Amino acid sequence: MRVDDFDFDLPEELIALRPASPRSASRLLHVSAMLADLQFADIVGILKPGDLLVRNNTKVIPAALQGIRLARDAAGQDIQVEINLHKLVSVDDDACINWRAFARPAKRLKQGDRLVFSPSLEATVSSRTGAEIELSFRMSAEVFDRALRDAGHMPLPPYIGRKRQVDERDEEDYQTVFASEQGSVAAPTAGLHFTEEIFAQLAARKVRLADVTLHVGAGTFLPVTAEDTEDHKMHAEWGEVSAETASLINETRAAGNRVVSVGTTSLRLLESAATDEGVQPFSDETDIFITPGFRFRAVDGLLTNFHLPRSTLFMLVSAFSGQARMKAAYEHAIENAYRFYSYGDACYLERHDN
Repeated sequence: MRVDDFDFDLPEELIALRPASPRSASRLLHVSAMLADLQFADIVGILKPGDLLVRNNTKVIPAALQGIRLARDAAGQDIQVEINLHKLVSVDDDACINWRAFARPAKRLKQGDRLVFSPSLEATVSSRTGAEIELSFRMSAEVFDRALRDAGHMPLPPYIGRKRQVDERDEEDYQTVFASEQGSVAAPTAGLHFTEEIFAQLAARKVRLADVTLHVGAGTFLPVTAEDTEDHKMHAEWGEVSAETASLINETRAAGNRVVSVGTTSLRLLESAATDEGVQPFSDETDIFITPGFRFRAVDGLLTNFHLPRSTLFMLVSAFSGQARMKAAYEHAIENAYRFYSYGDACYLERHDN
């Protein structure tokens, strides 16, 4: 399919730079055969007793770092560098942690350079390819995590970072209230709308919860540069579906109830773990790329935010609810000033099988 088929005009003023406050004050567009303008708290009434809500419990790490490249010789100068960690490569037995990262200015970095981010956090450049480098941190995982918490900042999406500085509010705003498994460099943003109060209301309504883990990579923000979806290479991310969660999903669907995914990250992971016999336990990387024509086998409803034009995520929601329906939904959202992207409003999508 042509990528142009997933393009639309979005006024810049609809791109949210801050979330709604409180979290549950965001708006919710219910997309089915009809469109309904709601508040996010109305999700409690949309979900039914016996439904299973599946969340991505990944936790965002402070992956944005600022530091210096030490001078290569006595006559040289230190230079300022900005680093965004985006993929854990390995944790070696000899207390060495290796990460891939995007760097600025990448052209001034080469293998063997020492980068210092704080008195307790430094790394060596192992390799560089274009704007991407690989960094080796000579320390244990425990020491690295502690040093990263002290030196790093929340890795806000690039379109927010170009508009304003990261601040203390983002430390809380850009993390779900149920985050527990450290490893993401971008938030599973559909989950940002939930509060403990809403989860209590869902429990009282007999809606069940299950968690999966998919560590979101910076690749989620990479633009689609190909002209045809067949030519786009999807980034890979590590995820896990436990045997307990897989069993609960299969039990829910066998009983005729719905599996509802909180976010596209949860959906991509569940569909990666799905077979014709049901969802299986899964622990691996997935690079699943969902476009119209995909046959969904695990998810019946999707809660998600409003996505970028020409993005893999807008392609995914078009596959889930139908291109014509999603085009109409986004036109409605723009006309009614819904807030877009990571800190924006939400929509609940009914699955529409063509």
